[in-house]
Amino acid sequence: MGGRRGRRGAIAAGAVAGAVLVSGIGLWATDSWPFRESYCWGAWEQDSGADFLGDDGLSRSGSARSATESAPPSASRHHASCTVTVTSTIPDDDSDEPLSFKEQVTVEYGPAPTGAEDRRAWIARYFDGSGARLPDGLDGLVAGDRAMLVLPEACDVDGRPAAVTIRSASTGDGHLGKVAMPFTIGSRSAVTGMLLDAANTGTRKAGCAPEKPLRTTSPFVTVPEETESARSPLCRIPGVTLDFGKGPGYQEKVGVVDERLQTCSVVWRAPGLPDEQAAQYVMTAEPRLVALFEGLPEGVGDGLVRTECHGRRTVFYANLGSGLEGAGRPDDRTVFTRFTESVGRRIGCGSGEGA
Repeated sequence: MGGRRGRRGAIAAGAVAGAVLVSGIGLWATDSWPFRESYCWGAWEQDSGADFLGDDGLSRSGSARSATESAPPSASRHHASCTVTVTSTIPDDDSDEPLSFKEQVTVEYGPAPTGAEDRRAWIARYFDGSGARLPDGLDGLVAGDRAMLVLPEACDVDGRPAAVTIRSASTGDGHLGKVAMPFTIGSRSAVTGMLLDAANTGTRKAGCAPEKPLRTTSPFVTVPEETESARSPLCRIPGVTLDFGKGPGYQEKVGVVDERLQTCSVVWRAPGLPDEQAAQYVMTAEPRLVALFEGLPEGVGDGLVRTECHGRRTVFYANLGSGLEGAGRPDDRTVFTRFTESVGRRIGCGSGEGA
């Protein structure tokens, strides 16, 4: 497949392989035979592990894969992003126009957003209950459609930790209009490989790479449970009681549950629309993860409490979207207090208010 596609690409591009800069954005076209396509500052290659980068990613008719990227990270450039896109079409039995599909994987390098609302949205995405904890002491989480890794302190920006993130998106467009579609990049192991390849490439270009490349060999210790209809107590956390109404749209995801990290999230699911983050509860005592909550408003009313537990800085966090704001029983503040008490007792930290 790579050779045939490569020869066609070489003819179409005048046998020129490499990065072609278009309006300051790099469009990589390194598929001239016998070379494999390369993406995202050279971090990923065609057929390098994940389904999305292999033959399976081009299984539909008329499939094509391309990438756009910013300039790479550097010592003075703290934000960088790259998106790999697969487009394809198939005949539409109900229309003269074909169905078109777009699947995208975006990798970003840099600190989490500084604005409170943007930061909460970032935390909602990457502390999602679908994510498993990265093994071998790496600070982050990974799922089939997203991943996040906090980089070593040498990569900090103005005292804030930098991270590498991956997320997927997919749409189908036909006679019914454009609809969001679920899209899994690959297995957790494959996505972890993509995450670490991007992190190692990014840190090298930024001049903050560790002496040994970031890698993992151990299996995932905690694997999140399957998504199911949300119910109370949410994620089986005593006292976390919300009114979800009678509809089946709210789905809960029980994520990591260990001594230094716990994740629980709720999404609203409707056909043809992206999942809407509706609620999230997090506890973390991992120093690099705790740092990601710096700068957010604190207090029970703001859903963020800091304490020390067995000498470790610990964060308890909650965020309710507009659909579930006010759904706590008897009220949101009490539910958050019960969350800190329940999880605090579980990890041997009293009520969660101190140790």
